Amino acid sequence: MNLEQTIAVKVPHIKIKPPGPKARQIIDLDHRYTAPAYKRVYPLVVKEGRGMVIEDVDGNLFLDFTAGIAVAATGHSHPQVIRAIEEQAHKFLHFCGSDFYYEPMARLAEKLSQLAPGPSAKKVFLTNSGTEAVEAALKLARYHTRRHHVIAFLGSFHGRTLGSLSLTASRASHRAHFTPLIPDVHHVAYGYCHRCPYNLTYGPCAIECVQYIEKVLFRHEVAPEEVAAIFVEPIQGEGGYVVPPPEYLPMIKDLCARHGILLVADEIQTGFGRTGKMFACEHWGVEPDIICAAKGIASGLPLGAMIARSEISTWRPGTHGSTFGGNPVACAAALATIELLEGGLVENAAEVGRYLKERLDRLKAEFPVISDVRGLGLMIGVELAKADHARTPDPELRDRVIQEAFAKGLLLLGCGESTTRFSPPLIVREEEAQTAVEIFAATLEELTPIRRIGSGLTS
Repeated sequence: MNLEQTIAVKVPHIKIKPPGPKARQIIDLDHRYTAPAYKRVYPLVVKEGRGMVIEDVDGNLFLDFTAGIAVAATGHSHPQVIRAIEEQAHKFLHFCGSDFYYEPMARLAEKLSQLAPGPSAKKVFLTNSGTEAVEAALKLARYHTRRHHVIAFLGSFHGRTLGSLSLTASRASHRAHFTPLIPDVHHVAYGYCHRCPYNLTYGPCAIECVQYIEKVLFRHEVAPEEVAAIFVEPIQGEGGYVVPPPEYLPMIKDLCARHGILLVADEIQTGFGRTGKMFACEHWGVEPDIICAAKGIASGLPLGAMIARSEISTWRPGTHGSTFGGNPVACAAALATIELLEGGLVENAAEVGRYLKERLDRLKAEFPVISDVRGLGLMIGVELAKADHARTPDPELRDRVIQEAFAKGLLLLGCGESTTRFSPPLIVREEEAQTAVEIFAATLEELTPIRRIGSGLTS
């Protein structure tokens, strides 16, 4: 029986408590031979995936609200994407786009240039991953401006290679023992209104988190004319699915324009329909100078992109390159993915995302441990906190909730200090969103001592 036949069963469906015997064998093998740097969340051993459903090697069926960390935008193994991959694979698998030409790479660059926010003409550099896109953006920003300093934000995640890691500041553990990193990187607090780093209130604060850059950083640490770029996630991903106040990105864009600084938007997690628009910057009408993209771009094949305004893409041939970046099979998958996104999946992300957020918002009245529900489209975070006066983040509870949800057949991930993220494939339907909320609520009811106040789960 294949997965298409088995998913006729109600999903999720746990027939044997994971990890089952087959899963344990593979986990033991993995532990014996793979590097201990990998941090696995729970003992899921995937056999097959279709749409919203993951089957493990022991026959359990899980409802996937991770999308492989926001990668499987069109769901798992979408037939149209698979068909594009197969057609290209029959032609040729590789022929280094840094040295030669082929149509899938040119067509994808054209499409990405057209999709990127704003009226400016764009140039595209294709990579294998998000961290490589960030590295390319960092190099281009320094090359074009002839400046060396860059600004990033506390809570940000831009990758783990040494350049991108120098920008990353979501957890100290990511950076531990890898110093010295690249110099001249400055971090400031992000626009996190739920836990304002300045202990201010939105409105009267006048967006102090942006004003700080000019009032403090430029006065005491680095002159603005030495800053090449500001790297910012329109919505912080690993930092906790934090949506900044509406004035935030436009104010950063204005600050950059005044000082000749490039605005680099890290849309690696927020891009390709995840927030209900093709790129999250569109929610605030901001055109970045450079966009870094990856994750959902090719429905699971390794691909990233740096999209820069043509007038700043001034580097000469040979200045940067990649053997595998822009692989023709990955480009074909990306073109098929974009066709599906434009064909209705971005709109579905907006619509089902609103539905999911409303259902999760209702749980706040029932469970005092929920301190915040935030997000746009299908990028939604539920922050859990202790029931004390300070609403202290509760990462232990968050981790227990994720583990128990897994045992019940719902795949979730954490982010930030104590946030659970809901980031399903963009094909998700309202019924599946409702199922996820019900499992999440049942898990909270089991793990928290305070009883639910009302049902709140009925439509």
